[in-house]
Amino acid sequence: MKKTILYTLLALSSYTSAFAQKDAQAKAILNQVSLKYRSYDAIKTDFTFTLDNQQAGVKETQTGTLISKAKAGKYKVTLYSSAAAKDVDKEIISDGKSQWTYLKKDKEVQVGDAGKGGDGLSNPSQIFTLYEHGYKYLYSGEQKVNGKICQIIDLTPESEKQAIFKVRLLIDKAKKQVYSALLFDKNGNKYNYTVGNFVGNAPVADAVFAWDAKAHPGVEVVDLR
Repeated sequence: MKKTILYTLLALSSYTSAFAQKDAQAKAILNQVSLKYRSYDAIKTDFTFTLDNQQAGVKETQTGTLISKAKAGKYKVTLYSSAAAKDVDKEIISDGKSQWTYLKKDKEVQVGDAGKGGDGLSNPSQIFTLYEHGYKYLYSGEQKVNGKICQIIDLTPESEKQAIFKVRLLIDKAKKQVYSALLFDKNGNKYNYTVGNFVGNAPVADAVFAWDAKAHPGVEVVDLR
């Protein structure tokens, strides 16, 4: 009996040590990613977004573009209804203070306060910094994806109230940047963002991060503040 208890304690000790070790490794990797991302004045990247719910028989894919100035909290996300023609379906724009969500089909733009864009579901700009607040993380090994060696980091929210219960980040080991983010919610939805062509220190004017009413005649403004 004493031997059984001793073996159990040793096993638990080994597991705790391994967990702590992996957690420290995950933190080191994420710190490198964050440091590199925030070193750029502005970034521009293409991405692919997929919504998958097998139970509901839903699978939708869209392409998009993200332009961001992380230090200033400014971003512009454009989702396309047609990848070939680059037809705009939706835009999310923030100047760091206000956020505009433009729904082209509805001829409507919703205005809200910046920083209230949800938990990464509706705002792809958050996938690069999602892990910085409110998540526990664990290093889960490496995986080869499309010729790239990616480090796997699994995130779980500290709050059980969040709709998202798990996030899996794939980090490009060589480039030290997010390759993809897979988010799981409690309704059975999986949201996958895969980063395409990434340009650091892209030349971007501040006017990009503000709603241009003159360029969108006939669009109704809905103020949600």
